[in-house]
Amino acid sequence: MDKEIKKILKKIESNGYEAYIVGGYVRDFILHIPTTDVDICTNALPKDILRIFDIKKENPLYGSIKITTKKFNYDITTYRKEENYKNRKPETITYVNNLIDDIKRRDFTINALCMNSDGTIIDLLDGTSDLKNRIIRVIGDTKQKLTEDPLRILRAIRFSIILDFDLDKEIKDFIANNKSIIKTLSYTRKKEELEKILVSKKAEEGLKYLKNNHFCDDLEIKYDKIVPIKDLLGMWAQIDFSDKYPFTKANLKTIGDIRTIINQSVINNETLFNYELYTVLVSAEIMGVTKKEVYKINNSLKIHSKNELKIRQEDVIKILNIEPSCRVKVIYNDVLLKVINNILPNNYKKIRDYILKNWSDWHE
Repeated sequence: MDKEIKKILKKIESNGYEAYIVGGYVRDFILHIPTTDVDICTNALPKDILRIFDIKKENPLYGSIKITTKKFNYDITTYRKEENYKNRKPETITYVNNLIDDIKRRDFTINALCMNSDGTIIDLLDGTSDLKNRIIRVIGDTKQKLTEDPLRILRAIRFSIILDFDLDKEIKDFIANNKSIIKTLSYTRKKEELEKILVSKKAEEGLKYLKNNHFCDDLEIKYDKIVPIKDLLGMWAQIDFSDKYPFTKANLKTIGDIRTIINQSVINNETLFNYELYTVLVSAEIMGVTKKEVYKINNSLKIHSKNELKIRQEDVIKILNIEPSCRVKVIYNDVLLKVINNILPNNYKKIRDYILKNWSDWHE
């Protein structure tokens, strides 16, 4: 256990409360998987946690206090029971004073393992055995748990894929007969869970599982082939998804630009001129073009924006002594493309001579 985490636990304990690391951090600790997210459960009430850590905050969401350091993201939550689920959220949250009641509300046994400040693993629901046997098993009644929050279906699949674990028979049977209930999830929650798969090292396997097991229709996604890359927008660019999925306008533009570059099947001077370098690099990775090649093309550009071109449309009018018309734009764009492609130097005199030689006799 990291010294910083131990210090956090000890600080809560020194104020007379219990405190345990719970969930993903403990699971990943046992599996030797690095993680920066640390969930802590305690019998201290939210107001006590705020006081202990001198945090000025009111009405913490669901009794959870978040603390962020350079090394870890902490989520400190009071022991609680969750009951009467409606629209996939508990209508009743009751603070309790014992660890076991808090543990029982969680989704899977492998996420119910705890660790105290001395580093001792506390296993109240046989999660260690399921880790050893590489099994995903629901805590309590499988049908009830997966029905009250269908996101747990996607979570079970994600853990199964990323950890290379098997789903137990009860989960498999439930999914086989009820997978369509994931349609009831908000697009925000579906997107968040899908993105955890997309950024994992098993993204390709994850999407293949969803496709082969007919989840894509319910999730309103479609894809033909995926090239796994680390960039999240680059992954989304390879998937057709419902316009109901929440993306910012900027992200949608980037996704659209990546798709356009991929469809052009080539990266050249015009690509680097027309699109952001980041967008081109992401597209290049999907296309199998190296960063070195992209930077070589980018460094060969004489201009990176129209403002750098040594001539304006007004100059074209003066050089040819013509009236403003669509002809001017055609000539200007011709010059621009030739400069972008290093056919014509970005020099006013050279450009003027080129225009006089090649466009003087052109008529609309």
